[in-house]
Amino acid sequence: MMKKLHHNFPLKNLNTFGIDAFVKQYFSFSEEHELLDFLHTLKKNPQPFFILGGGSNVLFTKDFEGTIIHPQNKGISIVEENEENVLVQVRAGEEWDDFVAWAVDHSYYGVENLSLIPGNVGASPIQNIGAYGVEVCQVIEKVKAIDIGTGNEKWFAKNDCNFGYRSSIFKTELRGKFIITEVFFRLQKQGQLNFSYGTIKDELAQFPDINLKNLRQAVINIRQSKLPDPAVLGNAGSFFKNPVVPAKKAGSLLKTYPNMPNYPAESERVKLAAGWLIEQCGWKGKRIGNAGVHEKQALVLVNHGNATGAEIADFSNKIKVSVEEEFRIILETEVNIL
Repeated sequence: MMKKLHHNFPLKNLNTFGIDAFVKQYFSFSEEHELLDFLHTLKKNPQPFFILGGGSNVLFTKDFEGTIIHPQNKGISIVEENEENVLVQVRAGEEWDDFVAWAVDHSYYGVENLSLIPGNVGASPIQNIGAYGVEVCQVIEKVKAIDIGTGNEKWFAKNDCNFGYRSSIFKTELRGKFIITEVFFRLQKQGQLNFSYGTIKDELAQFPDINLKNLRQAVINIRQSKLPDPAVLGNAGSFFKNPVVPAKKAGSLLKTYPNMPNYPAESERVKLAAGWLIEQCGWKGKRIGNAGVHEKQALVLVNHGNATGAEIADFSNKIKVSVEEEFRIILETEVNIL
């Protein structure tokens, strides 16, 4: 039986930035009872902790003086089915893209636009992951989580999750209070393909017809052409959120920058492209030491070699300062900086 608890454990292979950091205590679980037993011992010896999924949305700036809990529980199963849709139970430790591939292979619609997003299923509701005009909250029906303080299980219906742009209740008022163990997705058997966003339509023109599998492949092709493979060049995908600003501010900026990409958002607000803002400030492809901005996508910060997390964090702050000076917009990081 594989050992679940380790001390002074290396994290380099557990974060996609490839940061060489250590954690005081590392615990992984593949069954819920293992987690409950561990939480009981953690209660007797309280310390800081962090829940680490696929490590694709975290930047370690130093060694972590506490406990990392790493869900490795896997499994995908259909729990309910009718002529129109299926309810699918997915355990938190499943890789997100493995689940998307499973859904598309079974001809279930709803998550195909979210192909090739790195990370694990358990993190998907926390972040409310999204891409190409789709957010995961559109297909989540409920979430099962464990209260870290009591060990009790709690169910969150979709409306309980307070989903927002790259946000949820698990990222705000309940941050660090629950561990998600299962997510339930309602997928359609006859879906409407969404290929209106970005360059998907152009990419689909290369395929003989438009269907679920080809849309997934088109998204994969676009992502691979723009985003570096973490196995080759350390990164955590989009480092910053796309800022959402009042329509009046967007209108004012468009007078000065008529080519600025912009998308309507809720409540008379407008979403701007953080990558475009960063590129206008001259950061695309730029490098300071081993920290840099990817040459094809300004939203992606990369580790060119043995950069420390502190170097990358410092580099990201320089970008934020220049964007604020140029556009009077404060960029928010999408990545968790520890």
